[in-house]
Amino acid sequence: MEKVALVTGASRGIGAAIATRLAKDNFTILVNFVGNFNAAKKLVNQIEAAGGKAVTVQADVSDSNAVTRLFESVEATFGGIDAVINSAGIMKLATLAESKEEGFDTMVAVNLKGTFNTMREASKRLRQGGRIINLSSSVVGLYMPTYSIYAATKAAIEAMTQVMSKEMRGRNITVNAVAPGPTATELFLDGKTDEMVNSLANLSPLERLGSPEDIANTVAFLAGEQGGWINGQVIRVNGGII
Repeated sequence: MEKVALVTGASRGIGAAIATRLAKDNFTILVNFVGNFNAAKKLVNQIEAAGGKAVTVQADVSDSNAVTRLFESVEATFGGIDAVINSAGIMKLATLAESKEEGFDTMVAVNLKGTFNTMREASKRLRQGGRIINLSSSVVGLYMPTYSIYAATKAAIEAMTQVMSKEMRGRNITVNAVAPGPTATELFLDGKTDEMVNSLANLSPLERLGSPEDIANTVAFLAGEQGGWINGQVIRVNGGII
């Protein structure tokens, strides 16, 4: 039976790296995207060119009905899902005093509710022995200025991760979170000066930014057989900044 993995927000950045890495481990990848079909299709083509299997699946994870339809479609086509990796997310930075309600609502809708929506469907539909892996962030713990709302959404994801791991008792399903530190993605680099990027890179004793592949390798371990005894954990993949 083929293994099927849904990767949300997979058209770029960490999500794309995760999709590429899991395809090498013989998962059939569902490359989820919201609006950027071209980027998602390009990733599917790259995975297939390397000998893997992948398809695009459009859905706005903040829309619970869209997520339900997505899972139903996948079950009809593939028979089920073995792994759900929640990497869809957005980041709008501002001090708490200067934050706009729109930014708050958008981050809560995508980061938190989007993860909740897929976790809820996965809790009902994931095959025996499945994996749920959520993307948190090492800003939970660092709590740097301007990250208050983003960090709040990720802290909530960590809480849901640990609770859900207990609720899956009897189904051999693990639920974990991976919390990257500063990682060289378009999302992270957007709006930052070279000085800011270098300063963040030097927070780690390894003196560099993480790469999307660093995060993807950790996700792949948790998604594979060797990661089956890790459950209800938040793994900080950040080069030692915290």
